This record gives sequence, C-alpha cells and structure tokens, in this order.
Amino acid sequence: MNALKGIALQIGATFLFTIMSAMVRIVSEHVPTGEVVFARSFFALFPLMAMLAWRGEISAAVRTAHPLGHILRGTIGVMSMGLGFAALARIPLADVTAIGFTAPLLTVVLAALVLGERVQLYRWAAVFVGLGGVVVMLWPHLAGNFDSWEHKLGAMMALAAAGFTAGAMIQVRRLTGTETTAAIVFYFQALAAVAGLATAGWGWVVPTLREGVMLVTLGIIGGIGQILLTESYRWAPASVVAPFTYSAMLWSLLLGFVLFAEVPPVLVVVGAVIVIGAGLFVIWRERRAGAVTAPDEGAVPPAGPIT
Repeated sequence: MNALKGIALQIGATFLFTIMSAMVRIVSEHVPTGEVVFARSFFALFPLMAMLAWRGEISAAVRTAHPLGHILRGTIGVMSMGLGFAALARIPLADVTAIGFTAPLLTVVLAALVLGERVQLYRWAAVFVGLGGVVVMLWPHLAGNFDSWEHKLGAMMALAAAGFTAGAMIQVRRLTGTETTAAIVFYFQALAAVAGLATAGWGWVVPTLREGVMLVTLGIIGGIGQILLTESYRWAPASVVAPFTYSAMLWSLLLGFVLFAEVPPVLVVVGAVIVIGAGLFVIWRERRAGAVTAPDEGAVPPAGPIT
C-alpha cells in the first residue's frame, strides 16, 4: 500500500474525467450526444485493452457467466452517460459536476430498496441532508435564475444521470459476485460503444478536423482516467482515496471559468458543499467503523464528473 500514490492517482483520474467533460461540452455544440457517447466508449477501449493485454487479462475480460447482467449494467450506464453528456451541452460544467455528487447518496437508497441492504441511521441522515443540498443546487435552474428552458432541462438531465449512475453502481455490486473486474469494464465500454453507434440513424454529423480530434482524445482520456481510478484503489484504501474524488468540483470550477467564462450561482456552490459534506461524513463514519472497502474497479467513481 502507498497512500500518497493512491491519492495522486485518484486526483489524476478526477482531473482527466473533468477535462473529458469539458471537451464533451465543447463538441456537443455541433455533435449529437449519441455520437459523443460512441466516441467516448469506443476510443476508451484502446487504452483499456492495452492495460488488460499487459496484465494478461484479455481472456478474463471476455469470459462471463451473466451476459444479461452486463447488458443491464450497460443499458443503465449508457443512460447515465447520455443524460450527463446532454446536460453538459445545456448547463455549466461545474453545475453538472455538483449535481453528479448526488449519485453516492442515491446509491444508499437503492441499496436498501433493491439489494435489501441494512442502512445505518447515520447514512439515512446523510442522504436527507444531501438531498436538501440537491434542492439548493437545483433552485437557481428551476426558480427562474436562468430564463432558458434548456437550462431547466439540463439540470433535470444531470439529476437523472446521477440517478442512473447510482443504478449502475448497484448493478456492478451484483456482478462482482461472479464477474471479474476486467469483464465488467470491457463489456460496459463495448456495449456503450454499440449503443452509441446505434444512434447513427438519428442525425450523426461529419465532425470537423478539430471536432474529430477532440472526439478521439476525449475517449482516450476517459479510458486512461478509468485506469488511473482502478490503480488508485490498488494502492490505498477507499477511505483514503475516495474523498479526493471531490476535487472534481475544483477542477470543474477552474476549467469552467477558463474555457467557458462560467461562474456558477452561489446557491449551486452552497448546495455542492452540503452534498460533499454529507458524502464525506459517510466516508468518515464508515472508516471509523472499518466498513469502507474499495469499490469494484468496474464501477463508476463514487462522485464527480461524468465518466
């Protein structure tokens, strides 16, 4: 174990995912969401397959006992990715990132409802406090601070994406009982690429050279980010590295301001602080109880930018 290396890898992964999200926001001005989903997933396969080949895990990646489970995980994950990308085309980067922090709290609810997990009282308290923060974040978008219905739609898409992310986390938990990490990662990226390609009949465009380069790059960056995320949990406990996922808020604020001159409303920042605080409280409380374990590497990060 090497805590500093694990933390550095986690921060690096979060930074790359935020850069990827910023690139999605740029190309989405002209390129349809389905086309972006395809590029994100297809080109991510190259660094991921290179990693699996280096580890000798190619056979483990294609071996599965539950193909329908992967299809369900892929469907939920694609919905999350598509809604998240559509939200990035409509509202500021920092707003999408902040609303995305809702996913771990919604996972607690789904774990109780779907998996029948026993949820401690402190986790329910954190969920209710965090959901209050969500209301604070959404208020500027839904109460008239933004006149465009596109902003309102984008905010709801970001929230729906967080809900599907939570659903993907639950399905990954189910799959880890029989499936390898390599299989979970590979089948999701492959299924997401196929799902994105299936939208070609609904208005794909020929990207410009600049857009084409960005589409390839954002996919590769997403794949590398997934590798760094995986490695971070190999080098340090989840209770150590998971809090640094919240550095996504800092990166999204900086990139949003530098690239798009975006300054989020004060209420969005306040709501994000509430949600992050609730998430950190759960991590701290479970660390004291010795209950925090590393999430499966095939899962999405516990919080942060779209992956």
